[in-house]
Amino acid sequence: MFRYLIRRLLWAVVLFVAVTMVTYMIFFVIPANPARLACGQRATEECVRNAEARLGLDRPIPVQYAKFLQRLVIDRSLGQSFTNRQDINKTILDAAPVTASLVIGGAILWMLVALPIGILSALRPRSLLDRAATVFVLFGISLPVVWIGLVLQYVVGYRLAWTPNAGYCDFIDPAEFATCGGPVDWAYHLILPWITFALLFCAIYVRMIRANVMDTLGEDYVRTARAKGAPEPQVMRSHVLRNALLPVVTMLGMDIGIALGGAIFTEAIFGLPGLGRLAVQSLNTFDLPMIQGTVVFATLCIIVFNIVVDVAYAFIDPRIRLD
Repeated sequence: MFRYLIRRLLWAVVLFVAVTMVTYMIFFVIPANPARLACGQRATEECVRNAEARLGLDRPIPVQYAKFLQRLVIDRSLGQSFTNRQDINKTILDAAPVTASLVIGGAILWMLVALPIGILSALRPRSLLDRAATVFVLFGISLPVVWIGLVLQYVVGYRLAWTPNAGYCDFIDPAEFATCGGPVDWAYHLILPWITFALLFCAIYVRMIRANVMDTLGEDYVRTARAKGAPEPQVMRSHVLRNALLPVVTMLGMDIGIALGGAIFTEAIFGLPGLGRLAVQSLNTFDLPMIQGTVVFATLCIIVFNIVVDVAYAFIDPRIRLD
């Protein structure tokens, strides 16, 4: 276990350096000058030179990247924004709970829906439930997330007035506590974003769980357990589900990273002040430190989550050994 964690941590360091380096190179290739953007539309050459010196853009790119790594590792700071001079650590930490609420809540929702539908469809193939699940999968995979969000926003939020159309309820922030009704109001504002965010993944997981369970039901150890007279609930719990859901755990670890990127569209539709909206605003203003900070934070989250999932394999399936 210890050797495996060391290998994973070393690989995480290599991946982290590669991601930050590629991000730096991409934004220096783009033909835009952050110093000129900081000076405004009527920027003079003197203002641009002063802004480049103030922002450190007059130094070679390797020196700027080395300063960034030094500041990140030693000072544990992502620096300040080019546009508003705000601390990036604080800005990202303020936006991260919103995106985490959306991603984690959406993941719980799609698993709660996909698990029973996928399992029951596998146990009763070609039944009415199985055919309805197939139609659901086709719609869920085919429909764009933006279209789903706008339709739900119009029908459920505007026409029926069952849920808020947009906005976020931060009951943890003391400044907004008076206007937010607590956890219930927080979940009430996130119902439509959760449904929009989870629909695509829910359809994918229904199809995957159904296929895995059907394949596992045909394995020799399942037939042997039934031949020995093991009760059907025990066969399903100990032999079928435990083995069929292992690929689901693998996919969940990878899909969390994809979900972080997909959160941009959902946050934009429902006006959620999360990392996705922050990244879009930073791209529009070419705020390189804020973009870099968002990428670094998302990379660290993905790396940590994948390490946790890999370690969990040994506890889910005893046949897997981390060494």
